[in-house]
Amino acid sequence: MNLNINIKRSVYLMLALALGTLTSCDDEVNPNTLVASNVDASFTFTPVAGAVNTYLAVAQPKGVISSMWDTGTGASPGKMTETIVLPDAGTYTITHTAVGAGGALGTASTQVVVATSDPVKGNLVKGGSFATAADQANWKKVIYGAGADWTYSAKGATVNGGHAGIYQAIDVIKDKEYTIDMVVSGGASKDMWFEVYAGKVDPATITGDYADGGKVMGLNTWDGCGNTPVSGKLSAIGCTKNAKLDKISNVVKFDITGKIYLMIRCGGGIAPGGITIKGVELRGK
Repeated sequence: MNLNINIKRSVYLMLALALGTLTSCDDEVNPNTLVASNVDASFTFTPVAGAVNTYLAVAQPKGVISSMWDTGTGASPGKMTETIVLPDAGTYTITHTAVGAGGALGTASTQVVVATSDPVKGNLVKGGSFATAADQANWKKVIYGAGADWTYSAKGATVNGGHAGIYQAIDVIKDKEYTIDMVVSGGASKDMWFEVYAGKVDPATITGDYADGGKVMGLNTWDGCGNTPVSGKLSAIGCTKNAKLDKISNVVKFDITGKIYLMIRCGGGIAPGGITIKGVELRGK
């Protein structure tokens, strides 16, 4: 009798353990993924005292995993607290996209009017939007490979079909620091490079690939960017090191007062539909 009771107890215990194990495994196989139902993207946007056309954007952090900011040229990854410079006069819509649990999104926007352009940080690039024929006329092409080209539209300048570059001459001041940037968008590429140069040699006089001054910034699938869809400021999404500074940076300085050449070239397995740029800038720092 005692043996029978002990056997029954052992069976019940083993059954309970088995059920517990099954329940545990079931939880691991089918996790309860949480998706936020309401992501608060609200933020404050205030001028920074003593700084020209500079603002501090501060997003509320509760339930927010990451942030993206858009000043009208395309959203770029950012921080919860972001310093935003608007050097040109105009009316801007500032949009914050907050990413919550499970990839849920929330957006909030505010408008700001910049009355006067910053005389120090004005954009030295002409026609950087590529929107009109007058804009496009400021750029010259260098076609390195058959079938490659840059095409212009109201959406920007798009490179496709292989290795090609565009450039323009810009007047700079010796030993003054400048920053270069642009908005880049496109699909996933394979074995592709997208490079920005600021050199003293006119590309029209160069035989072969332009490399004067060394790379400033860019995309490179071997370095880990451009092999997935891209969208945003090149300074934020690029992975190509500044050759002179040996780090990721869009800052340049020149040893002459006079003309330099801003060259943008791309090649390799460019994404279907091409890579598009707009909002090209070179500004005093």
